[in-house]
Amino acid sequence: MLFSSYFLGGFECTTGFNREGDWIDLIEETGHLRHADADYRRLCEVGIRAVRDGIRWPLVDKGRGGFDFSSVEPLVRAARRYKVDVVWDLFHFGYPAGLDLLSATFVSRFAEYCAACARYLRRRLQGTLWFTPVNEPSYFSWVAGEVGRFAPYITGRHHEFKVALARAAIAGIDAIRARVPDARFLNADPLCHVAPRNERPASLSEARVFNDDQVFESWDMLCGRTLPELGGSRAHLDVVGINYYWNSQWELGQEGEWLDDEDPRRVPLRDLIRSVHARYGGELIISETSHWGVHRARWLRELADEVDGLFDASVPLGGICIYPIIGMFDWHRPRPWMPMGLWDCDSKRGMRRLVHRPMLDALAFAQERFSRTGMALPPAQLAPRILV
Repeated sequence: MLFSSYFLGGFECTTGFNREGDWIDLIEETGHLRHADADYRRLCEVGIRAVRDGIRWPLVDKGRGGFDFSSVEPLVRAARRYKVDVVWDLFHFGYPAGLDLLSATFVSRFAEYCAACARYLRRRLQGTLWFTPVNEPSYFSWVAGEVGRFAPYITGRHHEFKVALARAAIAGIDAIRARVPDARFLNADPLCHVAPRNERPASLSEARVFNDDQVFESWDMLCGRTLPELGGSRAHLDVVGINYYWNSQWELGQEGEWLDDEDPRRVPLRDLIRSVHARYGGELIISETSHWGVHRARWLRELADEVDGLFDASVPLGGICIYPIIGMFDWHRPRPWMPMGLWDCDSKRGMRRLVHRPMLDALAFAQERFSRTGMALPPAQLAPRILV
């Protein structure tokens, strides 16, 4: 295993300005910073000893080379206390005010920030340091650089935006390795698949370009497969992080309406993951996955079936991150609660955690199943206090 447990828990850490221009900060809104110690403890009690968590660039970077990591300290203390492995997201959509993401200053400032994060964490944590420099560059380049639904509200420039994010990620990785040579990197991006609208050649070709090329553009840049002048290499790509949700397959041109589970055009997840491994080799993990509401437990059980098929095919899938492990508020107005992950929150009682029992049972089922292959810890003996 890459981490201390096969399953990871991902804490939603989006910051930034949404499509209405509202500032959002999911670490604050879900109470994760206040409850960091208890959140990490609960995960350990259910056999999860690795997480994805966030360092919020807009809060830490004070400009002119000044950094304030007080907003990270509760997370570091919890990780150290419970001996939890952490993959630190460094740029999860939010960035310092006034910074132009299409400028050379963006790259140099991001590299300086990455170096500061590496120095700070190395002084406080032992063992391997893990980072996700730029979270979901393909999605962010679309939502913020093509359709303008997140700051900086750019439209029609998604490829230019994607190149800028790749350049920054490579510079950030280099800056981290200069301070922590043995650091590891999980580069997480969505793995999507579209079905053609019809059997006409133009529709078939458009779908093929998306599925065979566009989905992989950011990873290709990071590993130097395309635009080698950016300085990418396979070592920069390191571990490929696959973000895959229930809505990751849709009909071409119908974004927002995913293919039904019974739709024969859906491609099995195991086949999609095999295609990633065939393209890049090396280690990979499912870095984000979940469903919502009553669908959560079924999703995890079906995921276990898909992963079993990968074990049989000797694909080195090094982990599965349930993301978010605690539900979240929607990014945009109106902002309803999204019942996802292992715990929901009671907003009337200080964001008190409420376990979703069917999901907990599904997790124990998957842990038991994978423990027989040696890929996961057996399910933990559940204590009553994990229910809240």
